[in-house]
Amino acid sequence: MLSPYFVYITTNENRTVLYIGVTNAIQRRLSEHYSDGVNSKQSFAGKYNCYHLVYYERFDSIQMAIAREKELKKWRREKKDRLITSFNPDWKFLDHDVV
Repeated sequence: MLSPYFVYITTNENRTVLYIGVTNAIQRRLSEHYSDGVNSKQSFAGKYNCYHLVYYERFDSIQMAIAREKELKKWRREKKDRLITSFNPDWKFLDHDVV
């Protein structure tokens, strides 16, 4: 069976910045964001310490995942906040809850 693809949203400790990405290895990707955040700060996620997972969706195809990522990136912050809240009402960090 093929591994699923994920569209995910990460945030910083204070939940003030959002990062949206797509991956087929979510735990590895979260580790990469964390490493960049505490070390080189080369990426947007690293620069703003966006390595806490607050939202994700699973997809069977990379095309569907990329299409959804592009859709979410166009949304205004308020709409993204509502999406996250509908999935994760307390905005808990889900870093270890998804495999």
